[in-house]
Amino acid sequence: MPALMPTEFTARITWLGRVEKGGEGIRSVPLEAVHASYAGVEGEVHAGLTRPACTRVRDQYPTGTEIRNVRQFSIVSAEEMAAIAAEIGVEALAPEWLGASIVIEGIPDFSHVPPSSRLQNADGTALVIDMQNRPCIYPGKEIEKDRPGHGKAFKPAAEGRRGVTAWVEREGPLRVGDVLRLHIPDQRAWAHFQDQAQAAE
Repeated sequence: MPALMPTEFTARITWLGRVEKGGEGIRSVPLEAVHASYAGVEGEVHAGLTRPACTRVRDQYPTGTEIRNVRQFSIVSAEEMAAIAAEIGVEALAPEWLGASIVIEGIPDFSHVPPSSRLQNADGTALVIDMQNRPCIYPGKEIEKDRPGHGKAFKPAAEGRRGVTAWVEREGPLRVGDVLRLHIPDQRAWAHFQDQAQAAE
């Protein structure tokens, strides 16, 4: 019995990029196509089969512990980026400022799709969504370079809209214009999620 359910929700890749190794800050550079290998995208600062643990998993591992890399891609939604831009008072939010790998358009409430969902293109290239990304100060610093006075507003405006992190389940090409189908785990939401969320507050 299949554990993943194809949905009718699809998204189009409107932008691809890479945060290059050796660069300063998190600013990404645009690309028309990439090869998604099991280690991610060659030359990307977040590429690799493993990575050092960071603050996102500090309750599980000491910082710097080598762990499986499920943060090979940073995927953001064009619709959520537009909402953030409107809130912080800029005409548009450049993907480069966010260190984005992929910008997609077409899936509503994208930052809240279930963890372990898949995005798959017609070639079969598949990315597994690990979890929602968390806003941090670094995009604000990039925004501030180009739109002074607006960077500090990014972190609160991006709460719940920062997109997701993902890793490669099946290797293959990704191109601007590709259509990705959303596949979600065939299970109900965890009944005690709200209880845990309240206990953590």
